[in-house]
Amino acid sequence: MAPVLFRAACPDCRARFELTAGALRLAIGASARTTFYSFTCPDCGSAVRKPAGERIVELLTGGGVRTLRLHSSL
Repeated sequence: MAPVLFRAACPDCRARFELTAGALRLAIGASARTTFYSFTCPDCGSAVRKPAGERIVELLTGGGVRTLRLHSSL
């Protein structure tokens, strides 16, 4: 079975590429502001962090991206 590939782009160098699930990280926080995915640009090496709405979260988790659940301390 072929690995799932996700299309992504780097805001710094503007490169467009495909990444495997292992190249992405998903963090799910208590709000939309604290829910995001991240990766390192394969072209320029920049650390990229982008917001992840419900649909993105669904696609990434369904594709096997490692997920970290962020808990807020009260």
